[in-house]
Amino acid sequence: MSGDKPTELPSEAELAEMSRDDLVRLGTKMDGVELVHYEERFPVPGTRAERRAERVVALWFVISALSGLAFLGVFLFWPWQYEAPHTDGHLLHMLYNPLIGLFLGLSVVALGVAALLYTKKFIPEELAVQQRHDGPSAEVDRATLVAELADAGERSGIARRSLIKRTAGLGAGVLGLGVAAVPLGALIKNPHADSETKNSLWHTGWKAEKGEKVYLRRHTGNFHEVSLVRPEDVEPGGFETVFPFRESEREDEHALVAALKRADAPVMLIRMRPNQAVTKRSGQEDFNYGDLYAYSKICTHLGCPTSLFEQQTGLLLCPCHQSQFDVFEYAKPRFGPATRPLPQLPITVDEDGYLVARSDFIEAVGPAFWERKS
Repeated sequence: MSGDKPTELPSEAELAEMSRDDLVRLGTKMDGVELVHYEERFPVPGTRAERRAERVVALWFVISALSGLAFLGVFLFWPWQYEAPHTDGHLLHMLYNPLIGLFLGLSVVALGVAALLYTKKFIPEELAVQQRHDGPSAEVDRATLVAELADAGERSGIARRSLIKRTAGLGAGVLGLGVAAVPLGALIKNPHADSETKNSLWHTGWKAEKGEKVYLRRHTGNFHEVSLVRPEDVEPGGFETVFPFRESEREDEHALVAALKRADAPVMLIRMRPNQAVTKRSGQEDFNYGDLYAYSKICTHLGCPTSLFEQQTGLLLCPCHQSQFDVFEYAKPRFGPATRPLPQLPITVDEDGYLVARSDFIEAVGPAFWERKS
């Protein structure tokens, strides 16, 4: 509302009988709007220039839709699993992130370009001056505003441009699916599917199968080299990262590489200093072998690697969000957002003097999920 309103306002009955054009003129007058300049982009409908402009806008909407579909295809079906350099599939793996970034970005940009082109080519060129006002609007102001918005849509020609409406809906819809796929993609896995196998969320690659022994293996940089660990290999106060290994995998190149790439596989093997007091977790008093303790390297907050170890304080630091775990007290969290201790892997030594896992972790590793109790 403004101070320039007409002296007599229409009654509700008169307001209901007014056409949209009447409401537009009334609303403009009541809002103190002065139309300085108004010009249709295409005064004569259906010209070749108008159809050409419509096709250009539709083309950008189609590009947005196709790019969104390409993003979904790459996100859902491209081989994203890590492949080591100089191995088959490494190039496809390296292209995964660039492609999802390219197609999602192109979809957003194309949608924006289409909207800008439509505004530039079809929205009438208008210059208006309006006085600002204070206070809420009355019913008559709201009614005239709705009419003005509808009139603007009518004058823009969007109602009769079915090609642009369909392609705009297609582009925006596909982009919306792509945006929704990002947060929902990680929620697809069912933790109860094959819950007793090493590929479930409840178990890890350390789970023994058919009674086969699972060794602690170090990663030397060569994915196909098998380097087993003995207790004397770790100095007091030192630690190294180890991975599961089975003798049945020794000649299987794919299995050797896959064991090192599993997200739940890394374990920190830590040797305490002599006479170091260690508080053990209830029910896990025999999980260590002498001064050797093995903890999951996967942070219980968001799954980052807890790879920084302070020998003097016994603190393991997660570099992502600065959670700290005290290995002198069963890897209990001391600082940061993590609320659960790191799971401990029960270990021992076999008859040949190599360190082996006595069993899998007795709890799920990594971040929480719905079915996991804190």
